[in-house]
Amino acid sequence: MAEDNSYESMLCVKPEVHVYRIPPRASNRGYRAADWKLDEPAWSGRMKITAKGKMAFIKLEDKNTGELFAQAPVDQYPGSVVEAVTDSSRYFVIRIEDGNGRHAFIGLGFADRGDSFDFNVALQDHFKWVKQEGELAKMEASQTAAPKLDLSFKEGQTIKISLGNIKKKDAGGAKPRPVGGGLLPPPPGVKAGGIQLPAGGQPTVMAAQPNTATLLDFGSPTPATQPSSDLWGDFTSAGSNSNNDAVKPGWVQFS
Repeated sequence: MAEDNSYESMLCVKPEVHVYRIPPRASNRGYRAADWKLDEPAWSGRMKITAKGKMAFIKLEDKNTGELFAQAPVDQYPGSVVEAVTDSSRYFVIRIEDGNGRHAFIGLGFADRGDSFDFNVALQDHFKWVKQEGELAKMEASQTAAPKLDLSFKEGQTIKISLGNIKKKDAGGAKPRPVGGGLLPPPPGVKAGGIQLPAGGQPTVMAAQPNTATLLDFGSPTPATQPSSDLWGDFTSAGSNSNNDAVKPGWVQFS
């Protein structure tokens, strides 16, 4: 992300803060607010925290006119520009600059503990964002410097794919469909032509036995006899041999 140094954002605004003159630090243990004259602040007014690029600025202004009283540029937090005291969470020591290279340390106090908490969080969030932006910039730079992996096919290049566990279908292995207009196959044990195989394995021809007695019974008491093997021979002989008085057995003579 490109850094825009011309844009200034507002991070925090507190309508009332107090500024104190502080004595020189007596030891390396830090500053103590109890050493200040807390009931006699040197100045009171409004505080703003703004951000421009990676820098944050603590601005002390007159609450009525908005005139700038002092400003503290902050390049990192926590750091030497903003330091909390050791005996209270509502007071800090900040380093202000006049723009000509001169600086001074002053005490900054908040009347409410919540205001001091907001002041601390505003600075922490800003520099956390600055750190994340720096890490992203390093990552983008490393990705740009690394050679890109070219996975495209070159001209004339081919690949071979091996698919395992796939059997080819046999073109001649398909079962033939039965011919016969959709007739059902005979039941087990029966062959075509009406021949049934008995348990012994010998085929038995199932021949129909014609009952001619019913057909030739016209009320005559003459018993019916077994017809000859030639069922149509009697009709032809009756038509051709008219002088033959003999009547074939099993037939009635018409006069």
